Amino acid sequence: MKEKRSLFKKIFGVEQPPTQTNYKQWELISTTNPVFVPFDGKIFNNDIVRSALRPKAVAIGKLNPKLMKNGESKNLPNVLKKPNPYMSMQDFLMKMTYQRELNHNAFAYIQRDVYGVIQAMYPIHYSCVELLDVGGEVYCRFQFMMGKQMTVPYTDLIHLRKDFYENDFFGEQSIASLKNVMEVIVTTDQGVVNAVKNSAAIKWIMKFNSVLKKEDKELQIKEFVKNYLSINNEGGAAASDPRYDLQQVEDKNFVPNALQMDKYTQRLYSYFGVNENIVQNKYSEDEYLAFYESEIEPILIQLSLALTDVFFTEKEKKLGYKIIFEASNLAFASMKTKLRLVELLDRGILCSNEIRKILNLPPVKGGNEYVRRLDTAPINTEKEVDVDDQE
Repeated sequence: MKEKRSLFKKIFGVEQPPTQTNYKQWELISTTNPVFVPFDGKIFNNDIVRSALRPKAVAIGKLNPKLMKNGESKNLPNVLKKPNPYMSMQDFLMKMTYQRELNHNAFAYIQRDVYGVIQAMYPIHYSCVELLDVGGEVYCRFQFMMGKQMTVPYTDLIHLRKDFYENDFFGEQSIASLKNVMEVIVTTDQGVVNAVKNSAAIKWIMKFNSVLKKEDKELQIKEFVKNYLSINNEGGAAASDPRYDLQQVEDKNFVPNALQMDKYTQRLYSYFGVNENIVQNKYSEDEYLAFYESEIEPILIQLSLALTDVFFTEKEKKLGYKIIFEASNLAFASMKTKLRLVELLDRGILCSNEIRKILNLPPVKGGNEYVRRLDTAPINTEKEVDVDDQE
């Protein structure tokens, strides 16, 4: 039997977690319980929830990280191209986005070598996280789905929060906001399924006018179904039979109307910051730009600040080092708007390669040069122009 390889060991460098568990909890101001347990309502299994989350995760996954120093682009570390051996940067960003939106707390563990250089980044899917005091420093003890646990320094984590309100460390749980809406949606779905199932239930009751044996009753029922309820019945007419009376069972299954169902779907969309056009990719240019600025950009800022904190020391940050995520708003513009950018080329606002990038075209040699029309010149406020000379 082949030996199983351990992902736990690959991430944390040990097969089993340390046995020391007598760390005291980190004391918070807002609560006496420094523990966060994500809502395990399996809401991601709901098709409406998943469709509401996907546009945001896909948009974040398209972003390109860049290493900057005082406004100049530098060589990007390989770990920001491929965070770990098992996922691309797109996978990493999408997974972090899903966890942030569902749990309001997304964690990624930063794996370093003996010199402190970052080697990998792993998103952590946890069942519980607890804040501990280890020598005066904040540590996080993660409980995992398979029963293992691991304690790591908070400084070795990327932590993205959503709805960061009352708790000193964690984003607020989503259960209080989502529970009622999800119960209605799930119950509605179950009601529709039950109504369909009940449509195949008993529709007629045969009241026999004389006492018959069980075998005779079953025979009469089979004959009635065969002659009058079969789709192969021709003619559309039936003869009455004095041996029994027929009573039709009225169908009273409750099925919520479309307006009620749409109302709760829209509430769920609003909670996740999307609408029907965004979910179904029917958006206009203005709609997507509004979605980008209100929902995507805040996460960009979170990611930039979090990665800058773990990649650089305070001294390096003062020297101007930072990590940003580049995604031009014009990438989502209509082709009509993009073509109008050509007018900015001879004004020195954009270079050829910048315009080509927006148009999803590859760069060309010499395309980074800025050009300007010959009938324009820099404004010199110190030199007065004689109007008479111009005439």
